[in-house]
Amino acid sequence: MRPCISFLFFALFVAVIPTSAVAQKAAHKKRVAVFMFDDKSDSNFGWYGSKSVGEGVSDMIVTELVQSGLFRVIEREQLNALLREQDLGTSGIVTPESAAKIGQLLGVEIAVFGSVSEFGYKRDETGVRVRGTRVGVGKQSAVAGIDLRLVNTSTGEILLAENVRETKNALSGSLDVKQVSFENQKDFDQSLVGKVTREAVVKVVQLVNNHSERVPWQAKVVTAQAGKVYINSGALDGVEVGETFKVYRKGQALIDPDTGLELGSIDQEIGSIRVDDNRVGDGKAAACSIVSGSGFEKGDVVKGE
Repeated sequence: MRPCISFLFFALFVAVIPTSAVAQKAAHKKRVAVFMFDDKSDSNFGWYGSKSVGEGVSDMIVTELVQSGLFRVIEREQLNALLREQDLGTSGIVTPESAAKIGQLLGVEIAVFGSVSEFGYKRDETGVRVRGTRVGVGKQSAVAGIDLRLVNTSTGEILLAENVRETKNALSGSLDVKQVSFENQKDFDQSLVGKVTREAVVKVVQLVNNHSERVPWQAKVVTAQAGKVYINSGALDGVEVGETFKVYRKGQALIDPDTGLELGSIDQEIGSIRVDDNRVGDGKAAACSIVSGSGFEKGDVVKGE
């Protein structure tokens, strides 16, 4: 009896392993573009450096996203070049509509933008009397506030509109409020305002990660030749050899008659492909064989089955 029970237990255990392994498979990394944040902080403390507060915070968000290893982040130079090409580089105004448009052109799923609402040091004082003499007792605090917006570039939907605010207090006489800049990262990180900014940025990245699950992963066909279809996603994004994807041809755009926003498009499935080599372009692309369909073209959309 015992050998039979043991064999049954073993068989059930083996049968469960593949299902668990599939369930634990890492998700594909989604592409993110971080636009430069506006500076609406009206900061009045000792600040210097060539970078604005908005640019510095944007760069910190990019760095944190990259170091998280959860996303493919578009390089700032590539984003700025496209902004200039679309005549959006000088205005500095980013809207959900323009972010979605630029995001689609860049092939990203999520656009991150917003503004720095608070940044710097504040001083709060109260008066008390000691032996008849009024003495000022107060605290100084560092504050960093970020108004965050996330947009699904495929639909223009605002995924998140959130304010992240971090503060730290110090006794008024113990805080050395000196000039800092993003160019001197070490001094900035050691300053109180640098610490609260870092904490706020970490929370921003957590929010991006949490809400990115609402956006499906997708890639695009780069080219199709000699019986192979090359897509702009590979090992660096978690794409694995043997995976199969469906390929769609983007059709008529669905425009909301009231708002004018694009709600998606009527896409036509044109076939499916299987990954043969996920390390093309150092893992940034993949070569796929054709499972079904034909006529694959540059720009066709690749989605999970």
